[in-house]
Amino acid sequence: MKTPSQRPGRLRIGVVGAGRVGAVLAAALARAGHSVVAASAVSARQRAEALLPGVPFVPPQEVVESADLVLLTVPDDELAGLAAGIVAAGVAVQGKLFAHASGRHGSGVLEPLTRAGGLPLALHPVMTFTGRPDDLARLAGISFGVTAPGPLRPIAEALVVEMGAEPVWIEEESRTLYHAALASGSNHLVTLVVEAAELLRKAGVAEPGRMLGPLLGAALDNGLRLGGQGLTGPVARGDAGTVADHVAALKAAEPDSVAAYLALARRTADLALDAGLLKPEAAERLLGVLSDSPEGSP
Repeated sequence: MKTPSQRPGRLRIGVVGAGRVGAVLAAALARAGHSVVAASAVSARQRAEALLPGVPFVPPQEVVESADLVLLTVPDDELAGLAAGIVAAGVAVQGKLFAHASGRHGSGVLEPLTRAGGLPLALHPVMTFTGRPDDLARLAGISFGVTAPGPLRPIAEALVVEMGAEPVWIEEESRTLYHAALASGSNHLVTLVVEAAELLRKAGVAEPGRMLGPLLGAALDNGLRLGGQGLTGPVARGDAGTVADHVAALKAAEPDSVAAYLALARRTADLALDAGLLKPEAAERLLGVLSDSPEGSP
């Protein structure tokens, strides 16, 4: 059970940038008993209105003036300018909470507001949002990367818990690495899936998604549970001849995919070696294949 110091009081919530993420977070806080009093939106206003019925849409300055907690859910590159602009507009920010949902930034990006007496929070939901009605349900049980000045940590974490999620503390200096890890895992996974599906189509598979679903689901589960011990396939087994055939087939069918295959195969070999799955002598046999160039030169 939360102690009084860990449980935020009922707050008036404002949203500057009520798009895919901001409207969802505000709706989650409203569901927890807070009151969403104002929002601003440049685009996707109809979607935001569906999640925040009856909430007035007003200019950003009025959002800040009316709220105790302001969600600054704008693109990463706009955050610093928005924080400076709020202060430059002369809006009173003393004692107000300001939270952004950027993965890249910690609370330091809100420094102009902090200097003016604002209380900065970084609350990054580790989830993709599509603008569909089920986005709010996606918050259940996910992680939030949380960064804030030490005294504000209990408030930041309590807000995340109230949204039905799990707060995970990220140090300010680790935010970029944290975000790079998430972007690599999620974005590159989509790229790999799409590329694998396209290659299967070229191989004559009519429904590649149906074929890939069970395989990739099992591979993801193995990676999350077992780490490097979950590796399978020709690289982990040291099958240099099979890997060489793969490279030749890719050069013929989809040359642009060769560089990525080689880079990932090298990384897979490193992981397999570390996990004890790939013997050093087998790794040596792979070296010539994996040092190949997309053009076929050694």
